[in-house]
Order: sequence, then structure tokens, then C-alpha cells
Amino acid sequence: MADQDLRTHLCRLGLTRRQAEMYLTLLALGPCARDVLFRDLRRDGSDRKKACLDESRQGQYQDQMQCLEEELARLEKLGLIMVTGTGVRECVPVEPAIALEHLSHARTAELRASHQAVVNAYRDYRRCAGPHETESLIEVVTGPSVAERVRNIEQSAKSEVLRLDSLPYHAPHGGADPIEFEKLGSGVEYRVVYSRSAVANSAYYNRSIQPCVAAGEQARVLPAIPVKMTVFDRRLAVVSMSVVETDINESLLIVHPSSLLSALTGLFETSWRTALPMHLNGGVPSALTPMHRRILELLATGVTDDTIAELLGVSRRTLSRHLEQLNARAGSLSRFQMALHAARSGWI
Repeated sequence: MADQDLRTHLCRLGLTRRQAEMYLTLLALGPCARDVLFRDLRRDGSDRKKACLDESRQGQYQDQMQCLEEELARLEKLGLIMVTGTGVRECVPVEPAIALEHLSHARTAELRASHQAVVNAYRDYRRCAGPHETESLIEVVTGPSVAERVRNIEQSAKSEVLRLDSLPYHAPHGGADPIEFEKLGSGVEYRVVYSRSAVANSAYYNRSIQPCVAAGEQARVLPAIPVKMTVFDRRLAVVSMSVVETDINESLLIVHPSSLLSALTGLFETSWRTALPMHLNGGVPSALTPMHRRILELLATGVTDDTIAELLGVSRRTLSRHLEQLNARAGSLSRFQMALHAARSGWI
């Protein structure tokens, strides 16, 4: 490799041209006294050496020597040379791997800092050029902070929570959300559209859905939901970035007031109008047993008889017997007629 190429590479790593010239000269001469190195650098006939110590720019000999001393001290501090001896001290080039690695890391850090400075400058420009900065409308939250962020947002809800709910979930559910119970007790309205897969999950249904419905949550069911999300007081939306088929959920979007938030709220309302009610209203006969009331609720969700039996913890035969009793109560001969009777009578 030519000296010119090597000098360019050394300068890219952070050495000045003079420091690179000194290091290359020491590689060519080997260990030498400072005066010898200085004379070699000043020798005429080499454009390379003239570029480093041009007397028309460096001044008198003493000034040049002082500059040389400073550059040598810098090279020694970087670990590229060492000065040996007690009398006539010699400058010796040393193995550069460690020093060059340090320079490489330092350059990388400087480039990253420069990159961030330019990015920040552009963001400042955007704040001045456009009052509605796009970046401030959507946040991306990832990792362990997801569940905590959702809890904090839900605790701040004042009037209503709108949710499209489906598997998977941010964390294993050991039971119903205590924050929802607290909010329902304080008058916050919860309207939730569940996917059929969520209702069919016996553990989730028994531990989370059923207790929340009993506490006052308004719940409906769709075969599938278009996106997992929750809208809080129509001022903030949390949207899951995971897909329904995955087993983990480690990232979400937080949408602030914008046309996108309005669209998400509209999506919920459309889903709510389309979904089947999962809870019974005041029109259901009070004489119905709790078991029959739960069967009616589950029939409205559209899950299979096998799933209903599993959710209720009964056998298919026992479920069939209860369905016969409900048909007798409604005066119907089939499930379809029972659904018509329930709708006309205002049970659901």
C-alpha cells in the first residue's frame, strides 16, 4: 500500500496529517532521536514531508520544534509510539492494534453524535415549520414497559373505555382486571367487543370476561376483530402491533388526538353495531336459573355446544337437558325459534 493511501486511512481514524506523517516516517526510519526525525521531516525533495512542515507556514526553528514536541506527545498518548532512553531519547513506533481500535471507536461515537445532532436539528425545524408534528401523534412502546404503560393509561380514564379484544394478551391473565372493576364502580362505562376465540378460551372467559360482565361491562362478540385496540375517553388509543396468530405481544402504538384516532373510534362503533350481544338485559325472566342465564349468554356469542359445555364445566348431555328446559320455557322447538323468542322478548 502506498504511503499516500496509508496516510489517508490514518487521517480517517482521527490523526492529523502531521501526526500521520510522523508515524509513517518512524515506520520508515525505525527508532530514532527526535532531532533525526525532525531533520527527516524537514528534508527537501519530498512533497510528502513538505506538506507536514512547510517553513513558510510554521515559522522559526524553535516554533517548529515545539509543534513537533506537541505532536509526538499526542502520538505517545494515543499509544502509537513510545519514547525511550534517558539521554538521547528515541522515538519508537509500537504495534498499533489497540490504539487504532480506540481511535475507531472514538470516530464511531463522534459520527453517531453528529448524526443525532442533525436529526435533532431537523426535528426542531419541523416544529417551527409545521405546528402539527407527525411524530408526536403516534408513540411506539416495546418490551416490558408495554403492560405498565397500558395500566397507567387505563387508570386515567374518566368516562368510557372502548375495546376490541382478542388473543394474545400483554401478560398472563390470573383474573379480571382490578382497574376495570375500580373504574366500573366509579361510573366509567366499558364497552368491549370480544372475538369468538377469546370467549372460547375457557380460562380467559371464566377468570376475566364473565366477572367483568357481571360487574357491569357491556360485552358483545364478533367471529373475529379487525385489530386489537382500546380507546380511552376518545382522547387516546392503544393499538396492539401483534397479530392474532402469535403467542406474544411485545409492542403497541399509542395514538394521540388526530384523524387516525377518530378513524379508530369509528371502527369500534361499527364493530359494536355489528356484534352480537353477550349479556342479557332486564327483559329476561327473573325465574331463569343462573345456569340458564349463562347458557343464553353463551348461545348469543355463537360458540359451539362443545365450547359452551366446556365453559360451564358440564357434559354435553347435561347441556342438552338445559337446552330442552329453555326451549320449553320459550315455547320453542329449535334453537332458531329460541333465538327469535329471546330477541322479540327483549332478553338480549
